[in-house]
Amino acid sequence: MSEQDVAIMESIAESVAESVAESMVQSMTDSQDGQGQEQSAAQNENASTENTETSQAATGSAPIGEGFAAEHGALKLDGTQLVDQNGDSIQLYGMSTHGIAWFPQFVSYDSFKTLRDDWNTNCVRLAMYTHEYNGYCTGGDQEYLKSLVRTGVDAATDLGMYVIIDWHVLQEQDPNVYKEQALDFFEEMSETYADHTNVLYEICNEPNGYATWENVKSYAEEVIPVIRENDPDAVIIVGTPTWSQDIDKAQADPLDFDNVLYAMHFYAGTHKDVLWNRLDSCVKNGLPVFISEFGMCDASGNGANDFDSAKSWFDVIERYNISFCCWNLANKDESSSVFKASCTKTSDWTQEDMNESGKWIRDYFRSKSNTPQ
Repeated sequence: MSEQDVAIMESIAESVAESVAESMVQSMTDSQDGQGQEQSAAQNENASTENTETSQAATGSAPIGEGFAAEHGALKLDGTQLVDQNGDSIQLYGMSTHGIAWFPQFVSYDSFKTLRDDWNTNCVRLAMYTHEYNGYCTGGDQEYLKSLVRTGVDAATDLGMYVIIDWHVLQEQDPNVYKEQALDFFEEMSETYADHTNVLYEICNEPNGYATWENVKSYAEEVIPVIRENDPDAVIIVGTPTWSQDIDKAQADPLDFDNVLYAMHFYAGTHKDVLWNRLDSCVKNGLPVFISEFGMCDASGNGANDFDSAKSWFDVIERYNISFCCWNLANKDESSSVFKASCTKTSDWTQEDMNESGKWIRDYFRSKSNTPQ
């Protein structure tokens, strides 16, 4: 049994114990108030249970742990805005893992629980590299990598968080290089999570080099129908050329699918007014965007942080209520990792465990609504 399984079982046991204790207290109170009230309470409880079961059966959705994703349910696009099951505008924000094969220890219930409860996040992105470091398509253990994805999705679901399954294209440049593997992967993932209203799919992280928007669009036009065959209303994020910076190319020739967002990535130390003006212009002109990866340092993932530039980026992000995930949840010895290389903890982090970037983004998350006290 894994540490995560133990943690989950302990959490369940505690919840059951609390529930039993509360039931005993209520039972004593009801006895004092008379048999009529006791029977009425029991009938109301049974009716509530039946209504919940009927609702789940009607929607065909998987049960999600109490929390943000349970409250807001299935998402969709309304113009440039993500909206929840009630049609209300919603913003997802949280952390992206580093490559899950590199740092599997952070793909856990306890890690995500700390991100939810202490960092005030509602979303996590699972970055599965396809090429580098024994990637999914270059000799990596595919069953192991898929098990890590399942671990991450299950943890996020139990915690009531949204979760992005990221097909992390990078060194291969053009997503068509491993298109057949992508088709098989997303067919399996979308079949597995068709009833999960908290799962989003990012089908190509950062097309770059020779990859044009025409290349990416043709790839997306094959992958998206595979997902939609199992999950007709899935929210899908599509990367754009030049390391997901050329959203203007997508705006000029968008995909003909509903519930699709276009990825824009930035690193505040390198990318400044040219790109945030591009973001402003594209969203203003109707393009739905998801900032599925960003950092406060330079584009190498290292170097000095530029927090003033990051603040300028967030002026645009908050103006348009754009969702975002920060890179990266790891203790790699680089500026973009939110933990120091010396940090060995995978949850319950303190300020002493964090790099500058970790402290800054945690403070930013906590400055948003529903900040933990």
